[in-house]
Amino acid sequence: MNETWDVIVVGGGAAGLSSALMLGRARRRVLVVDSGSPRNRFAAHMHGVLGNDGADPADLLARGRRDVARYGVEVRDGRVAGVDEADGGLHVALDDGTRLAARALVVATGMTDLLPDVPGLAERWGKTVLHCPYCHGWEVRDRRLGVLVASPVDVHRAQLVRQWSDDVVVFAAGALEPDVAARLRARGVEIVPSGVAEVFGEKDTITGVRTDDGRVVEVDAIFAGGSPVPHDAFLAPLGLSRSETPMGSFLEVDRTGRTSNERLWAVGNVVDPAATVPMAAGAGTATGGAVNLALVTEDFDRAGRAAPGGALTGS
Repeated sequence: MNETWDVIVVGGGAAGLSSALMLGRARRRVLVVDSGSPRNRFAAHMHGVLGNDGADPADLLARGRRDVARYGVEVRDGRVAGVDEADGGLHVALDDGTRLAARALVVATGMTDLLPDVPGLAERWGKTVLHCPYCHGWEVRDRRLGVLVASPVDVHRAQLVRQWSDDVVVFAAGALEPDVAARLRARGVEIVPSGVAEVFGEKDTITGVRTDDGRVVEVDAIFAGGSPVPHDAFLAPLGLSRSETPMGSFLEVDRTGRTSNERLWAVGNVVDPAATVPMAAGAGTATGGAVNLALVTEDFDRAGRAAPGGALTGS
């Protein structure tokens, strides 16, 4: 091993830096390995973040890096290529060939939103193509809003979007169940029973969409749910337990973020695609405290076993 750490945090977003902050304040030797690609990098502003509403998410992370540095936490640019179990800890391999050792690992690598393959959609992601009404609804309130619906989760999103505008049009890639369609129409939602073939407009703006049947429908913004792809492939050799959810397959964790490996925690969007910035930060704070508690317990257990007479271990 090139280096040994108490805790390695993989991912330097809101969840990872919050975990690192708690661990640094607990006087742990902590390394954050960050690829520099947070999920919300496509958005210039974040909302619903108390005290930081409307701030640039990149500024928040820059301030977060400065915060953790005050407690001796090191942040290093890079990617983790693999993780192996070892006696009393974990071995972490970086993509540059560096090998590290840690007593515990916090995975906060986030996820990618895999968008439908519709021309004009991806390049407007985070600007006029949106996914979260709570994050972006206020900014497009009272405008003509489109919603791409292809699953029950998308129907839920359409119902939410109606709270921010009374001019909502749903593009259903397939026929909606009659009761679902009736429920949407009851609140004035227009239903276009066709998928979207193209999104068009000037630069980041949207003026309309062209549907699969050739119809052109005017909209000012579109809400679309990408398929969440958690960044956890590098953990596959460990065979960690997973949960199958309506949003996809995610690592199974307890309320502290601990996985089926007692030395590995996961937090933020890598396990919860619905977590906003403050939710991810709060979960990261809780996980940081939980990891420190686990190491404190282990420290006392080791000391107890080494003491004359072999003192009882804690739990």
